[in-house]
Amino acid sequence: MAELDSTINRSVILSDRIQSRTDGYVRDLVDQFNDELCFEPIDRYMISADAWKHVISSDHEPKKVFAHPEILMSLPETSAYYRNMAMLPLKRVSNLAISVERWETNPVNVRVSLERALRVARLYNAVNSAIIEGSIDWVLEDGYRNIIANMGIGLDGTMRNLIGKDADQMVKSRIIDWLDMNNLLGEGDVLTNGIELTNGYRMRYGSEPDVSFWRGVNMVSTIEIKGGRDPAGALERLGAARKSFENTPPGCVNFLVARVTTAEMRRRLDLIGTVRVFALDDVIRNGVGWINFLNEVFHHTVRITDRIIDDNYNMTI
Repeated sequence: MAELDSTINRSVILSDRIQSRTDGYVRDLVDQFNDELCFEPIDRYMISADAWKHVISSDHEPKKVFAHPEILMSLPETSAYYRNMAMLPLKRVSNLAISVERWETNPVNVRVSLERALRVARLYNAVNSAIIEGSIDWVLEDGYRNIIANMGIGLDGTMRNLIGKDADQMVKSRIIDWLDMNNLLGEGDVLTNGIELTNGYRMRYGSEPDVSFWRGVNMVSTIEIKGGRDPAGALERLGAARKSFENTPPGCVNFLVARVTTAEMRRRLDLIGTVRVFALDDVIRNGVGWINFLNEVFHHTVRITDRIIDDNYNMTI
């Protein structure tokens, strides 16, 4: 069910992005910009002679291929058109020139200076010139395909972030639903001062850590949830979790629920020594993994029940 929920979320967001036709919107802005633009001398704008010659000989309007500072100053959102044509992610543009995220997402409140517009236009033109030179019989439609493809790549990154957020909510929801169904919840607000459990414990939901358990003024246990699927980002996610764990008091038992754990990640976790690791897929599904997680958290660590939790006591959703 959890995998189906993530799949549905991904499809809905992708469909919404397609229907919004962001690519068509920025293309129309470029097409409808009627101010006269002078691209001479072309080397001022980092346009190669061969790329310029190819575009002109193909009867393509230069503004539909090459960025000009004046159009970026007048319509900052057109950055998305030239950036995606150049297959550049937002982070790369920020590293090589300046951040253009606000240009593309909140252009009404953006004022772009000539110096900043020129810096960004040069980056886009240098890359697009190289793409044109490296292609056989490049046509404008190839540039449009690049726009769609790069938007898809960006959407993939967005989806990975959403999957991580979904994981956080799935685990938190399963925990509180299980506690409620077994009459283990008391008074309070889980998002502020915490909700009362049995035996003097309180549970609080937050961001760092995602879940914390308290007895009186003492933090006794935490749970960090990392739902990212990309193995390449596993160590980065571990770093974020470790930062949270390092802020817990001595004797606090910390749990990490992760979708992906690599060999190097396991090695570093072993060095920390105070972290117990569970696979996210085990925790969000009914079965042995979920029961083991409940026992470790609510029987051995946060001792709100003296009973070993089994299939009969585990009144799952």
